[in-house]
Amino acid sequence: MAHPFDVSRAAQLLGLARGVLPQQVRDVRLPSQEVPTRRLAAQSQDLADLRKHVQRYRSLVIALQKRIRDLAVQHPGDAAWRALEQQVTQGLTQVLATEPVDLREVMGTSLKVMTAQVTVRPSGHEFSVEGHANLLQAGLHAGLKLNYGCGNGSCGMCKVRVISGEVVKTQHSDYTLSEAEKAQGYTLMCCHTAASSELTLEMLEASDPHDIPEQHIVTQVRAVTELAPDTRLLHLKTPSSYRLRFLAGQSVLLGWTLPGHDTVQTAYPLASCPCDDRNLHFFIARDASDALARHLFAGDIQPGAAVTVLGPTGDFVLADGHRSLVFAACDTGFAPIKSLIEHALSLDVAPSVSLFWLATTSDGHFCSNQCRAWSEALDQFEYELVSHADASVGARQIAQAMRADLFDIDCDFYLAGPPEFINPLHEELRSAGVAAAQIAIQLL
Repeated sequence: MAHPFDVSRAAQLLGLARGVLPQQVRDVRLPSQEVPTRRLAAQSQDLADLRKHVQRYRSLVIALQKRIRDLAVQHPGDAAWRALEQQVTQGLTQVLATEPVDLREVMGTSLKVMTAQVTVRPSGHEFSVEGHANLLQAGLHAGLKLNYGCGNGSCGMCKVRVISGEVVKTQHSDYTLSEAEKAQGYTLMCCHTAASSELTLEMLEASDPHDIPEQHIVTQVRAVTELAPDTRLLHLKTPSSYRLRFLAGQSVLLGWTLPGHDTVQTAYPLASCPCDDRNLHFFIARDASDALARHLFAGDIQPGAAVTVLGPTGDFVLADGHRSLVFAACDTGFAPIKSLIEHALSLDVAPSVSLFWLATTSDGHFCSNQCRAWSEALDQFEYELVSHADASVGARQIAQAMRADLFDIDCDFYLAGPPEFINPLHEELRSAGVAAAQIAIQLL
């Protein structure tokens, strides 16, 4: 169970005003009592070891000081010994002097009891574990492409090796590690959290979409929400024993069966972030040629209905690197773009993130509030909403806007929408000198 952390009380105890507290101190939630106890014990042991070493160094310096003083007495005519004695004495006095304590530093050190820093080998990726999150949850929220399956300790796919630091179990697991695996330090990420303030894990991460296995999951409709007259948000939830492992920007095949009729299936890009792998979001547009969309808008697909998910598919995913990112979407092409943006923001490595969203209908910017929230909360994010009934004309308008600000920057471009939007925009980018390898496309 997580416990709220009273920041105001902590500030009062430390003699600090709330306004000067470090940002990471605010709104912190404590993990269960065992976890900070283990982390505090580890810090106490480190402190005890450090004190032993400091005491030994101090004894050594004092012994050297005495020896130098004796040599200075034995050689009164040698000024070098006297100067060396004075230097050692002054240095030792400075080292042992009591200095004012930086209360912010004290608070930051205290945070290590509530949070842990995890380093992944061999990739070198890092992420923080806060509150009551387990290692898997924390890694996914940080945008890492982790290997896992059920997420509840049944399959063993999230098995990793602890290189340094300690972990503590947070929930029961049905999967049993062999004695050899235990001896080598293996553990399940979904059932453990960091017991020490620093932890190093050895694991394999997905390097491309082909590393993600195909999954078949029967989900349940959680909600159908009207975003606009011709757009619906379909919210599916997986069973607690199954989670959809996917990369941001990928798609899945949804299937639904009306009793007494054949199953209808349609491929849709996911609009949600991989970090929330049980809650799957899709933006469904009204389309007479899409059988599943017809049933959705007719009200046939209601909360509680079973919808099968098969996938993921597609390689419309973020490339590795630290370039600025430029996203362009047309209508419901915003779905994979939204997933990519959320993933990019969680990674926090791109110098800037820009979004250009074309709507071909008056209510096509159905998530404009989300764009505004990103812009207000993040300095590196900017967006521009474009409206035009003709997707090809709108695409060229977006290209002109990009040309004004971005073509002098080494960027990666991600385009999602129908061919009449993608083709002219891609042509404009290529004619402006953007390398083909820097342009990713998702045709819808």
